[in-house]
Amino acid sequence: MKKLLALALVPFFWQCGSKSHETTATSDSTVVSETVIKIDGSSTVYPITESVTEEFNAKSPQFKVTIGISGTGGGFKRFMRSEIDIADASRAIKASEDSSCTAAGIQYIELPVAYDGLAVVVSKENTWVDQLTVAELKKLWEPDAQGKITHWNQIRPNWPKEEIHLFGAGTQSGTFDYFTEAIVGKAKACRGDYTASEDDNVLVQGISTDKLSLGFFGLDYYLENKDRLKLVAIDDQNDANGKGAILPSAQTVKDATYQPLSRPLFIYINKASIEKPGVDSYVNFYLDNAEKLVAESGYVPLTNDIYALIKKRYEKGITGSVFLNLKSGVGIKLEELFKME
Repeated sequence: MKKLLALALVPFFWQCGSKSHETTATSDSTVVSETVIKIDGSSTVYPITESVTEEFNAKSPQFKVTIGISGTGGGFKRFMRSEIDIADASRAIKASEDSSCTAAGIQYIELPVAYDGLAVVVSKENTWVDQLTVAELKKLWEPDAQGKITHWNQIRPNWPKEEIHLFGAGTQSGTFDYFTEAIVGKAKACRGDYTASEDDNVLVQGISTDKLSLGFFGLDYYLENKDRLKLVAIDDQNDANGKGAILPSAQTVKDATYQPLSRPLFIYINKASIEKPGVDSYVNFYLDNAEKLVAESGYVPLTNDIYALIKKRYEKGITGSVFLNLKSGVGIKLEELFKME
């Protein structure tokens, strides 16, 4: 991944157990007294937004952009307080968050920007796990598993009678919400005795150095660390087509064969912020260059048709979420949702 040449890193701030660090992007060493565009939220979406910001500042050096990583939930909290202009999100906004925006007088524009697959990974030293079923993942991660499902041989009898050390996204993360909804059947329904972090790099480090570990995070973080991690294929036994165990990849995420752990990624724009200098230019630049920069960041671009629908939504200033009335956000098709507008 390309890195910003003149990247200033503000010291890490720890809040409620989650890491939130800000990247300030400017094209030179000139001190800019005012932050024009403030972004925070998902660590999964962060690499895409970082790439967009790098390219944007190369063309528009007069604007300053800060990008925080406090998780999707943490980003929405700041968004609801009008502290940021744009929220990066690895899941759609919740009804409770939408209500809080309404109560605060905040209108927002919802823009999917990419597809992602959640990767289930183990250590390179793990010789026994090549694939798991959704039912086995549920048995391992559901709330009732806490203190009970603690050894590998409890998942499959021929696996070692060794402890399982679990790693996963923190509770402020949209990845946590999506994983638990897709695997357990209810968002945030999860055992609590695992190592949690909103920073996927912390999870990579923990899993890669522990032979008995298993964890999950966005596919991009696996691709950046595939020399240190082993990818696990997932068998969705509820799939009527019987495809068997599938590994996540750009192709299987885009064609929706990797289920149920494929999902869209979003940015949310505070409509009032569009009047601020630089914000409208930034969002248009994001959408116009998303296909190229999403791919360069290790994620899966949307189709050209979907990007056209999303661009039209932004140009029309359509507010609110198309996901609020859905029973589940798992396995949705963006073409169908946004063509209805």
